[in-house]
Amino acid sequence: MKYDIITGNSFCEEIRPYYPSIDEAEDLHVSQIVNCVFNAFLSYNTVMLNIATIHTITKTSSLPKPLKTLLLSLAASDLGVGLLVQPLFITLLIQWLQQLSPSCIMYTSFSVTMNLFLTASFANIIGVTLDRYLAIQLHLRYHNIVTHWRVIAVVIFIWLLSIFLSLRMFWLPSTIKYLVLAVAGILSVLVTTLLYIKIYLVLRRHRNQIQALQVQQRAQNGERTANFANLRRSAVGTFYVYLLFLICYLPRFVSLITLQIYGPNIPLKSFSLCSLTLIFLNSSLNPFIYCWKMRNVRQSLMSILRDDFRSMFGVLFVRMFYHG
Repeated sequence: MKYDIITGNSFCEEIRPYYPSIDEAEDLHVSQIVNCVFNAFLSYNTVMLNIATIHTITKTSSLPKPLKTLLLSLAASDLGVGLLVQPLFITLLIQWLQQLSPSCIMYTSFSVTMNLFLTASFANIIGVTLDRYLAIQLHLRYHNIVTHWRVIAVVIFIWLLSIFLSLRMFWLPSTIKYLVLAVAGILSVLVTTLLYIKIYLVLRRHRNQIQALQVQQRAQNGERTANFANLRRSAVGTFYVYLLFLICYLPRFVSLITLQIYGPNIPLKSFSLCSLTLIFLNSSLNPFIYCWKMRNVRQSLMSILRDDFRSMFGVLFVRMFYHG
């Protein structure tokens, strides 16, 4: 099949059956309205929350620079979801509700941006997991091996890889594309899960060592206990980010498999739309995980909010005094 690089005709013909058609407008009407309204509300929250998260992480000086860089990259990918991917999805939903057939350029733009930011988000989560594992495993050697510039190079690689993978649809056949996606996704989840198991085992070993030395070296053990507690909190915080990622992405993975096995039908298309919305919800929930489980980020956010409140109160006081 000949491919048109401008309109993406071959690609559109391949994916159109998996999206709502004009003939199915009445059957999917309720599902489309619900997803449209929810994404309109969610898109604004995703943008605002991730802008606040990026600002907060930038101002949190107590975070290690490698972890801060990876978290900023993750927040940037979540911001891209709210800023670009969800508005494109809402546009598609509105066109389907109006019983219009979206153009190939519209389908292609949505698919490329979605794959770009979701792949970057997943890769950044793996990077954060690996960083926390190395921080716990290497301990004192961590700062010598995991330098800020090396992490920046990794982040650049993540985004270049995400761009490359988001364009894979233009040259891979459908069966190979979904096979590569399934294998890469399963391997990534397995590797990340194994890393968190290793983190748990290392943390448990460190805790036992600290408890054994607690009586003999009380003075020196205080600093070690504090460092261990900080590492544990950051590891637990990133684990919740990963767990939330799995919960939000698993339905989409299931929908892609079932669509390939059973073919497109009304219930599966409705489920597919909802699974996309659940993926986008993940980008809105991540900032809450940062503030809930990472004390450094939470304290920095509270400090910023207090300063902003004081500044706003000061401005109002001056204006009232001036007008009075």
